[in-house]
Amino acid sequence: MYTIVSTQNQAKHARLTTLHGIIETPVFMNVATLAAIKGAVSSQDLKDVGCQVALCNTYHLHLRPGEDIVRALGGLGPFMAWEGPTLTDSGGFQVFSLGALRKIKEEGVYFSSHIDGRKIFMGPEESMNIQHTLGATIAMAFDECAPHPAQRDYIQDSVNRTTRWLIRSIDRMKALGSSQLLFGINQGGTYEDIRIQHAKRISDMELPGYAIGGLAVGETIEDMYRILECVVPYLPQYKPTYLMGVGTPENILEAVARGVDFFDCVLPARNGRHGQVFTSQGKINLNNARFQQDSDPIDTACTCMVCKNHSRAYIRHLFKAKEMLAMRLCVLHNLHFYNHLMADIRHAIDEGRFEALKSERLAQWANE
Repeated sequence: MYTIVSTQNQAKHARLTTLHGIIETPVFMNVATLAAIKGAVSSQDLKDVGCQVALCNTYHLHLRPGEDIVRALGGLGPFMAWEGPTLTDSGGFQVFSLGALRKIKEEGVYFSSHIDGRKIFMGPEESMNIQHTLGATIAMAFDECAPHPAQRDYIQDSVNRTTRWLIRSIDRMKALGSSQLLFGINQGGTYEDIRIQHAKRISDMELPGYAIGGLAVGETIEDMYRILECVVPYLPQYKPTYLMGVGTPENILEAVARGVDFFDCVLPARNGRHGQVFTSQGKINLNNARFQQDSDPIDTACTCMVCKNHSRAYIRHLFKAKEMLAMRLCVLHNLHFYNHLMADIRHAIDEGRFEALKSERLAQWANE
């Protein structure tokens, strides 16, 4: 059940009740592709930094360790010692990211494994079977995340096929008797009319939630926001709206203002592993020489365990010494930053001051 708690213009604080717990939105889902956050971060760490949802990947878990092994060990949650809700991406993004290793057909996608080259087929039915076996709380419909730029005819054909794949995904989930929440995915590149047409079509299917895919794949920020403005009004207001693969703290604030309430991105973990950390005053890179004798924490306004216990100078030293602890500390800080940003957004919407929060944060980060 999805309940809107409060709104301010298009921004909304909502609550999604699932079999594995309640999700307060807007929410940032931490990306645990292979049932783990890169950077030596555990499920207990995720809980400690305020994570609500762990996002794992169907394609990658199918390759290793295999969905049957995960099921034998209790399903995705028990397997990774995570007690909260989980979401599995369908493998549709790999249709984009592994473009050189796949062939798209009407029946599905033929991959050559990036690990050992073995042949793998995944269509809507296979993706639903795997996600059902993994036992994720939320399953994503199988789709094609089309490349950018792409010709209009290609995008239209891709969207038509994605719609047919969505119907097959729904039918397979029904046949499995699955209790998972199945989200459909809106596609259409940067073509507004195709996006709107597709949003109308999938909205008629009365799914538990809807995602906007195919953004943050090379288009401009302006195009991303333009597409959100044109598409979100055509998706059901009283269903979760998920912007896939986005993004920076600035992107999140702008997307919340346009009605989005689910997000995921590898950015906080990936940047953290390279010493790039988010702060209340913008991003900094702890590899820079100016932090060599800096006794301040990463962010004096932060309450995470990293900022309570360690200095910028110490973490910089760890990076220079190639100690794994450096990555762990920075990833933990960044995940704390993202999850607490989402909590601040929810509170601001409740109190009718989201627009003020948005303006304040964007101004703070403008000179980073």
